[in-house]
Amino acid sequence: MKKAYISKNVIRRLPRYLRKLDELIAQNIERISSGELGPLMGLTPSQIRQDFSCFGEFGQQGYGYNVKALRAQIASILGIDRQYSVILVGAGKIGQSLIENIHFDNYGFRFLGAFEIRKEMVGTKIAGVPIMDAETQDAFIRENDVDIAILSVNRDRAQHVANILIESGIHAIWNFTDIEINAGESGVVVENMHFSDSLMALSYFLSTK
Repeated sequence: MKKAYISKNVIRRLPRYLRKLDELIAQNIERISSGELGPLMGLTPSQIRQDFSCFGEFGQQGYGYNVKALRAQIASILGIDRQYSVILVGAGKIGQSLIENIHFDNYGFRFLGAFEIRKEMVGTKIAGVPIMDAETQDAFIRENDVDIAILSVNRDRAQHVANILIESGIHAIWNFTDIEINAGESGVVVENMHFSDSLMALSYFLSTK
């Protein structure tokens, strides 16, 4: 059966729902309606119902959503209940910031280690994450069947390092090098992150205010 098309906008909103539901759980809120959730998300209740309907029926009319159950369903849709393994390639300032500020384990990701070409960093740790020699990266990926590589190297090396990762058997790349990575026909999923895109979007909304 052919999968129904789900827009990228809906997919991009799912992590926002997850974060808000985590906040509600922390506040011991057990149930919430789309009418109550809408203002908290800056969305209309109908938009929320439409988003959730892409994946089936989550709530009951007049009864709302069970917050913990909805959180579990969204986590399953996003795949974060599957314990994906993660490594970092390039432990510079951006890489270090990602390790220190993103709580990967809270979202079901196992952070196995980071790889760096600077020998003086090898053998150290950043927020408990071991820094390993980049020369051992290929063998480590193959031996541990690593799912995701966070790429944070200099942009002039980005595609070359990405090619090595792909050849090593990585399944996905989260790219912070500020250039578009081409995975060819490898089937490797690439998420290219551009901080400037968000800034330019902000500029647009400011200019049209």
